Amino acid sequence: MLNVEQLKYSINRMPPERVADAVLELRLEGLVTDDRTPFGKVHFNTCFAEIEALFQRAGFHRSLDVVGYQGLIYALYDPARWDAVQVLRWLKARCEALEAG
Repeated sequence: MLNVEQLKYSINRMPPERVADAVLELRLEGLVTDDRTPFGKVHFNTCFAEIEALFQRAGFHRSLDVVGYQGLIYALYDPARWDAVQVLRWLKARCEALEAG
């Protein structure tokens, strides 16, 4: 398992091209879920400032926020377009749909 310094190092050295798809989704929808980002939960819990800086280097210059639902799924979102409660409701509905289907 990587320690925090290794996680930060790997994110700071990650090429912006690796997050290009997530940047596109953020521009289109303002929301990216865990299956469409190159980051895991551990990254978001420990290295959010570095992740935000990488998104800025990749061309997304708005502030970002992250929210998770019961440790099962998370989303990175544009708080200018989404309210945290809206994102949480959307994540809950998505989890319930995945469980049912």
